[in-house]
Amino acid sequence: MTAEGNSHAPVFAPGLFAGRHLLVTGGGTGIGFAIAREFAALSARVTIAARTEAKLQAAADELRKLGGDAAWHAVNIRDEAQVEALFDDLVRDRGLPDFLVNNAGGQFAAAALDISANGFRAVTDLNLQGTWQMCRAFARRAIAAHSGGRIVNIVFSDIEGAPRFAHAAAARAAVVNLTKTLAMEWARSGILVNAVGPGTIDTEGIRQYAAEDSGRNVAGLPVPRLGTPREVALAVAYLCSPAGDYVTGTVLVVDGGAALTSRRMPE
Repeated sequence: MTAEGNSHAPVFAPGLFAGRHLLVTGGGTGIGFAIAREFAALSARVTIAARTEAKLQAAADELRKLGGDAAWHAVNIRDEAQVEALFDDLVRDRGLPDFLVNNAGGQFAAAALDISANGFRAVTDLNLQGTWQMCRAFARRAIAAHSGGRIVNIVFSDIEGAPRFAHAAAARAAVVNLTKTLAMEWARSGILVNAVGPGTIDTEGIRQYAAEDSGRNVAGLPVPRLGTPREVALAVAYLCSPAGDYVTGTVLVVDGGAALTSRRMPE
């Protein structure tokens, strides 16, 4: 049974994150929304951020209907001024986040030779530069406030190569190394930095790519099914919980064992 197969039954203790504040980028849909929902169910104050206001508002409304304390902020994480303004607004209105989950990202499928310089730059600016700007803005304030905190970056589970996604693979692999480096620099300030690497998760984005590539399947996985967004959310919750107090600089892979096989996305 998957984590979502039992009416969203609790896995962690109720109230685990009471009094704590989560900020998750890309929180209006997919994995980001699942993370927001999980933390809200565990009594965290949740702020979701992304570029599309309509999706954010709908997601926040749904979280509130489920009993969560939810707010939203529109932001383009590639814009340094918008990132700084986001954190200033949060500190003023809801308090500095205890947990930052960098889930926002994006890419398009293309052979490496067909990716333009601008296309490569756009994807790396979003997935790498945007993640870095969010980490830095959070850490500056957390270190100044002596509040510590947790950062979890969402990356690719397979960083050995991703044909047709050279731009995103390069950026996400860089985020893995960034995660390890920041973990070393910021641990003594009480900030733990980790990453979660989802495999093939049943989201709208994956279904879109699957439609473009009819050969994509999960039959060769040790766990032969798609993962669920909630299974990724639970991994993030573990890293932010007291169970993760001695975990930093690591990538927690949630991929059904895909990394143990030779299966790769067809070229």
